[in-house]
Amino acid sequence: MSNTTFRISLLTATVLFSVSALSALPQGYPSDYQKVVDAATKEGKVVIYSTTDTKAAGPLIKGFEATYPGIKVEYNDMNSTELYNRFISEQASGSGSGDVVWSSSMDTGLKLATDYAMEYKSPEQSQLPKWAVWSDKAYGTTYEPVVFIYNKRMIPANEVPDSHAALAKLIASQTDKFKSKVTTYDIEKSGLGFMLSVQDSKADPNYFKTLADVAKGGLAVQSSTGTMMERVSSGENLIGFNILGSYAEARAKTDPSLGISYPKDYTLVLSRVSFISQQAQNSNAAKLWFDYVLSEKGQSILANQADIPSIRNDIEGKNDIDGMTKMLGNALKPIPVDESLLEYLQPKKRLDYIKQWREAAGK
Repeated sequence: MSNTTFRISLLTATVLFSVSALSALPQGYPSDYQKVVDAATKEGKVVIYSTTDTKAAGPLIKGFEATYPGIKVEYNDMNSTELYNRFISEQASGSGSGDVVWSSSMDTGLKLATDYAMEYKSPEQSQLPKWAVWSDKAYGTTYEPVVFIYNKRMIPANEVPDSHAALAKLIASQTDKFKSKVTTYDIEKSGLGFMLSVQDSKADPNYFKTLADVAKGGLAVQSSTGTMMERVSSGENLIGFNILGSYAEARAKTDPSLGISYPKDYTLVLSRVSFISQQAQNSNAAKLWFDYVLSEKGQSILANQADIPSIRNDIEGKNDIDGMTKMLGNALKPIPVDESLLEYLQPKKRLDYIKQWREAAGK
């Protein structure tokens, strides 16, 4: 091959690569977004700290790496308390850390964002509800109703509760049957569990009385959703509350023993909080991941492959805001991504709340 032929071949390959990369960019993105893609490709990876389990995130990771084949996702799956403590420790020491945080514990996720988030206005921001974006730093990324689960073999269909009051009435009227058979989060060990309980107390003025009735049979508290679903499915427990509907729906597809009930008095809606770290070592790759998660393509993968409802309303199928609204209407109570989440993270207020909860729960 002559030098001239080689130069032409190289030029052709470069042009084809550039056209391919440009064609991969979503419509409506800034004209200079290609610079972000090029810089991200040089970085070669993005490090994610997340509470979303690796199995659920798998299709999203696969889709991202297929869209940006030069960038590898290093995905770290941990519980909310571990993520919070690890991230803070690494920021303090200046050691390597996550480029992107993605947490189901909305309050501690926002707390981290207030101290450590990079300001970034995603090109996808206009597709999100206003309550899901805080200061162009922290973003809600999902729309996940919080549900009851129950054992279909042990609880007759006509007894399945469809409200928090109905749940309390059912258990209080059959305390022998439900003795130590009701499960929920241990709010001292689970950041998500604590946050959901606080949101319950804001949504229901009679929350602590309701909790006391629910706890009359005795509560079996856990720190993970997986454990609660497993115990309800096996019959070790009969019913669970404050369970993420996304995980429950995914399991129920292959578990005939697991039933799901969406409370019609109010249904809390969780949105996993995400932000890019100010100290991100791979900040351009982080932007690509962030935008991909919020994009129509990323949200479609979450909704239709990972069973995690989309925060957009333009996703094919029923697993998005539009679909959830058609099913539950005004019962839906999205938890906003704003400073109100931080109120009960003050040490004294948190301890006082836990004490009140334990008294009502008989713990």
